[in-house]
Amino acid sequence: MKHLDRLWHGELALQDAFWNWAVIGGLAINLASSAAFLFLIMFEQTIAAVIVGYGFSLPYNFAVSVGVWRSAERFEGERRWAEYAQMGTVIGMILLSIT
Repeated sequence: MKHLDRLWHGELALQDAFWNWAVIGGLAINLASSAAFLFLIMFEQTIAAVIVGYGFSLPYNFAVSVGVWRSAERFEGERRWAEYAQMGTVIGMILLSIT
C-alpha cells in the first residue's frame, strides 16, 4: 500500500509511474480482469462478471492516471516527455477501461 500511496501523491519517478504502473501494471490488471469477465460470462454470471471485470480495473486505471499525471507535474526533465506520459496514460487507461 505504501507504493500505491506514493503513486497516488505523485511521489514516484515519472519513469516508474508510467512504465511499471501504467504500462506493465495496467496491462496485467486489465488482461486479468477481462479474462475473469469472459470466464464468468461463459457461466452466465453476468452481474459477477461486471463486478469483477470493472471493479478491479476501473479503480486501478483511475489511480494510475492520477499518479502518472502528478508525477509528470514534478518531472524535471524535458516537458514534452511529461506531457507524452500524461496523454499516453490517459488514452491508454480509457482504451483499457472500455474494452
